[in-house]
Amino acid sequence: MTARTPIGVVIVDDHPVVIDGVRAWLASEPQLTVLATGDDPDEVLRAAPQADVILLDLRLHGRIVLDKLTALCTAGRRVVVYSELTDPATLLAALDTGAVAFLAKHEGRDHCVATVLAAASDRAYVPPTLAGALVGDPRPDRPVLSDKEREALLLWFQSMSKASVARRMQISEHTVKQYVDRARIKYTRAGRPAATKATLLARAIEDGLIRPEEIGTYQSQASYERPTP
Repeated sequence: MTARTPIGVVIVDDHPVVIDGVRAWLASEPQLTVLATGDDPDEVLRAAPQADVILLDLRLHGRIVLDKLTALCTAGRRVVVYSELTDPATLLAALDTGAVAFLAKHEGRDHCVATVLAAASDRAYVPPTLAGALVGDPRPDRPVLSDKEREALLLWFQSMSKASVARRMQISEHTVKQYVDRARIKYTRAGRPAATKATLLARAIEDGLIRPEEIGTYQSQASYERPTP
């Protein structure tokens, strides 16, 4: 996938009317193309193995398919969970499993398109339902992060790579990785591990360390730089 190549998306849902609606939303964005749809993840991916993003309904044929989600994430797939189930426990379970984002089915075209575009670029996007489910009083087991750790996390959530964060903070990429790893270690010690970027973002929002409105406001420092000849 490059800037000039359309982002390939597959839609997995057991309601044809939902598939038709989401397909229409995604078709309105020139960067996106729907490669395949259906109600079985394996069959859909056999039809379009090159898909960049999988939009997956978490409940298929009356069953919560965390096992399918686990298999897809373990295989390195970018999965956006698209569900009517919006309780915080379900949100975190999906993110802990490895989903790159969680989108509620009622959130509409703009949030759907923005979430898929962000997922394809390994950027974070926080739609309202996710923000509302996670924002609350800080938990008693909230880790204490240093100012630099929080800054590194925020910039990482807003951008595509640690290299971009390093340029922004004027430090080495290795130091950025150390800040992120320290935050993960602190969450693990608090009994709330955050193995993925999406889960770490969810934990930080849940604890009030990051505000949802802070995500998406940063433009990568790389975008201001001319490539070296």
